[in-house]
Amino acid sequence: MTALLLGWSQGNATALEPGSTQAAVARAWQGASFPVENFQGYTSPFGYRQSPDGAVNQEFHRGLDMAAPEGSYIRSWWTGKVVEVSDNTACGTSIVIQSGDWEHVYCHMNGRVETDGNGKYLSDRTGGIQIWQGQMVPAGARIGRVGMTGRTTGPHLHWGLKYARQLVDPAMVLRAMYAEQKGSQSVSSLP
Repeated sequence: MTALLLGWSQGNATALEPGSTQAAVARAWQGASFPVENFQGYTSPFGYRQSPDGAVNQEFHRGLDMAAPEGSYIRSWWTGKVVEVSDNTACGTSIVIQSGDWEHVYCHMNGRVETDGNGKYLSDRTGGIQIWQGQMVPAGARIGRVGMTGRTTGPHLHWGLKYARQLVDPAMVLRAMYAEQKGSQSVSSLP
């Protein structure tokens, strides 16, 4: 089995060719945040899977599904700029954040996209969330809440990652974060 080797240096990641025994590694994940509060477990991994709607065909799942009670807060994994807010796809109400060469996607959120004279924004009034397309968000900031919008069978966060426009298995990044942050205080442990 092959895995992508990730290296992080002075804020820039380097993606290397997969090799037969390589594992995910990182050297500067201290600023990163685990993306969902009240995490209960992983419900669907990155890669090929059976269709969740009961169809017999396999489909490629472009992220990692993380179960959490509906209404649990979602946090920005890394500091970045909100480049898209949307609520009209299978992803449901969603946000895409750009952090250098990284792009992180958050799907199935509560709320909806609204527009006014200042532009588009995700609005979740009950959760106190208003995130504008084009705004900067720090790592660990609450950017939404777990919902059931779009194509979903239960409340969860679908979290997707790309590096240099290439899909990355979010579980590999989480393992690298955990390996480095073990024993140290991180943004993800803040309330």
